[in-house]
Amino acid sequence: MEMLTFFAIVNFGVAVITTACYFILYCCTFNTEYLFTVHIHGLAGYIAGVSVAVKQIMPDLVIIKTPFGKLSNRNIPLTVSFLSVIFKLVGLLDGTYPSMFFSGLLVSWVYLRFYQKHTNGSRGDMADYFTFASFFPNVIQPPIAVLSNSIHSGLVRIGICRKVVRKFDIANPTGITVSVPGGTDQHDMERRRQIALKALSERLSKSYSDKQPLIPSKPNTKPLIPSNKSSVSEPIPSTSEQLQILPSQHLQINIPPSEPTKSDT
Repeated sequence: MEMLTFFAIVNFGVAVITTACYFILYCCTFNTEYLFTVHIHGLAGYIAGVSVAVKQIMPDLVIIKTPFGKLSNRNIPLTVSFLSVIFKLVGLLDGTYPSMFFSGLLVSWVYLRFYQKHTNGSRGDMADYFTFASFFPNVIQPPIAVLSNSIHSGLVRIGICRKVVRKFDIANPTGITVSVPGGTDQHDMERRRQIALKALSERLSKSYSDKQPLIPSKPNTKPLIPSNKSSVSEPIPSTSEQLQILPSQHLQINIPPSEPTKSDT
């Protein structure tokens, strides 16, 4: 039922926003083709909604590794938006596809961020990794965050969006507990636990591989020669002692267990 609700909301919102965009284009250009020849159809907006939902559930899952960096689920919505614009300019896609995809991205994010009802009675998902600025690269996230926060504040003032309420439990003896509404049911808790365990295991495996010592192919034996002598000029004192020079230029003397003699010391 939740998936059907999500499907209906996203597609209806995409139809309204895309139609409004083409109507504004007609008002600016007075080109009647925007009214009578453009057909808004397909599931481009719903594909964008699914990509946003996947980003919400598994944001750090790496899809492919490229020489320019890793492509994860958090990069898919914006990447497909840019590719749709490029393909439209080249002529491989219809003009409605980029506008429908971007509209589906906005509608699905607004619904999942503020209005989706959870089993515990809360609404939305106010996690820090699901902000609107998180869809963009880290370099341009600060200005996008300022712009999106300003728009959200304006929508809160006119009553379209609700204000985020944070509760601090000062009476807790173990510390301060921050309670953020939305996205705290069992499904979200399990999802976030899996993300934390995956990040911890990757960090531990990387740390272990960096600190693991190299295993030599042959044991490095310490030569039993006094430090003030660089070579052996005397003949072998007895046949029980064997003098062997290894290929690695180390001197190894194998002495059988016997009573120490003057030559041994």
